[in-house]
Amino acid sequence: MTGPAALKTGAHKVALVTGAARGIGLATARRFLADGWRVALLDVDDETLQRSIATLTSDTTTAVHCDVSDPAAVTAAVASVVHQFGRVDALVNNAGTAIFKPILDVTYEDWSHVLAVNLTGPFLMTQSVAPIMRDNGGGAIVNITSISGLRASTLRVAYGTSKAGLAQLTQQQAVELGALGIRVNAVAPGPVDTAMAKAVHSPAIRAAYHDAIPLNRYGLEEELAEAIFFLCSDRASYITGQVIAVDGGFEATGIGLPALRGDGRNG
Repeated sequence: MTGPAALKTGAHKVALVTGAARGIGLATARRFLADGWRVALLDVDDETLQRSIATLTSDTTTAVHCDVSDPAAVTAAVASVVHQFGRVDALVNNAGTAIFKPILDVTYEDWSHVLAVNLTGPFLMTQSVAPIMRDNGGGAIVNITSISGLRASTLRVAYGTSKAGLAQLTQQQAVELGALGIRVNAVAPGPVDTAMAKAVHSPAIRAAYHDAIPLNRYGLEEELAEAIFFLCSDRASYITGQVIAVDGGFEATGIGLPALRGDGRNG
């Protein structure tokens, strides 16, 4: 039995994951399912979402088409999840978009779209879900920022700024929602071996990333999912307001030069 009647017993926790049709979002949904959670998968790409959810257990998941930058769509999506599962214990704000252009070529429409999805989306989702968590005794929220929100790079003026703003929003949410029993943290992925990265990262780009990352490789979607799941779990019960880079050490390198690190490795 599913739905509110079954959930009143408290037997199953519920996670809501945005941007869950593919990549890190889908891997995160699978990680929650592996631990016995029920999972609502939200995405703006309904076609891909339906294909993905068809591979999951139907009685523990639900798929909801939603544009997280649309306030009305967010309200309707969260209401649908609560109607189906009766509660929300964890929210993962993973939905995001990127437009990579030189700063002088970024249009107002580019800027507005990226900020709307990457920053306003998590704001709207949290505003909608937090009262449900509060009334159920608390919960956990994880915002997916980016290494691009911690260190500047070319072609990322809108993307990087949106993710830096999301890191600040994470702290604001943690400070204000803590008294309601809601923890809020962020995960900042470094380069991850997603299907998109495999398609668009040239051999030269991949080699450069390998040289710049102390662990000398891209991360895996499943590795990001583990960090996200941990922050949503009871094992992270005293962690809030943190931005954790899951990046193989990329952010920690600062101005360290790959050539110098190579010399160090060679003795």
